[in-house]
Amino acid sequence: MTAVLDTLVAVRRTAMDLLARREHGRVELTRKLRQRGAADELIETALDRLMEEGLLSESRYLESFVSSRARSGYGPLRIREELGQRGLSRPDIELALRESDINWQEQLTDTWRRKFSGHLPIDARERAKQGRFLAYRGYSMEMINRLFNGRGMED
Repeated sequence: MTAVLDTLVAVRRTAMDLLARREHGRVELTRKLRQRGAADELIETALDRLMEEGLLSESRYLESFVSSRARSGYGPLRIREELGQRGLSRPDIELALRESDINWQEQLTDTWRRKFSGHLPIDARERAKQGRFLAYRGYSMEMINRLFNGRGMED
């Protein structure tokens, strides 16, 4: 049975339930509450209060998202794009990526080793295959070329 979100208390409770499972950004939380039938003015009031209380934090959400996606083998380009699609501002995204202290070249090397067992491409076809996979995961061609040329592994 779904709760009726027609009061501020109900909207707040639902928002807190969602936040208890994982961090959310304001835009994402607004979308989820709207899908559950909450009115916009109730959503805004509840989320403003949660932000004032420190229960809803964009910076915590960004930090959590970046580290989670990086641990899953995704690079900065992909993470940046996903966060942009979630309605976060570009300056906030850039700040979160800078402050993450993730060595993206090491992340790339680790992702590559897990997928390709550390075997450098032996021909153009294999190089293209590995390059496409790594680019899809969100790593720049400059980083991929460094890896393939052997400069990314000792840094």
